[in-house]
Amino acid sequence: MIIYGGYFVELREDFCEVSCINSENVLRVKNNSLSSEEVLGLAETFKAMGDPTRIKLLHALSRQELCVCDLSEILEMSQSAVSHQLRVLRNLRLVKHRKEGKMVYYSLDDEHIINLFKEGLAHIRHR
Repeated sequence: MIIYGGYFVELREDFCEVSCINSENVLRVKNNSLSSEEVLGLAETFKAMGDPTRIKLLHALSRQELCVCDLSEILEMSQSAVSHQLRVLRNLRLVKHRKEGKMVYYSLDDEHIINLFKEGLAHIRHR
């Protein structure tokens, strides 16, 4: 505790001890801020990737293209449940699909997805 302005103030490690704004830093960051659409898009992407089932799906698809039947077997879930999760991922453009006869095959939408997945995995393994 310190006395500040005649009051006892508790010092916290997660707060600055003084109020001193570096206007150059603030302006630089504000001028390079994300758009509202980018913020929402990133939030939705990370939200989708926050589900353990969807992480398992992305991991399986990072290995190779797979049909819903195979994904269902790998995850030990019904095809309906797998399809529901794949729809969420597809709507966010994390996976894409193609139909071949009666079969529907899924793969990661592009290289960004595998990079995002690998970086997240590297981060948690780095602990």
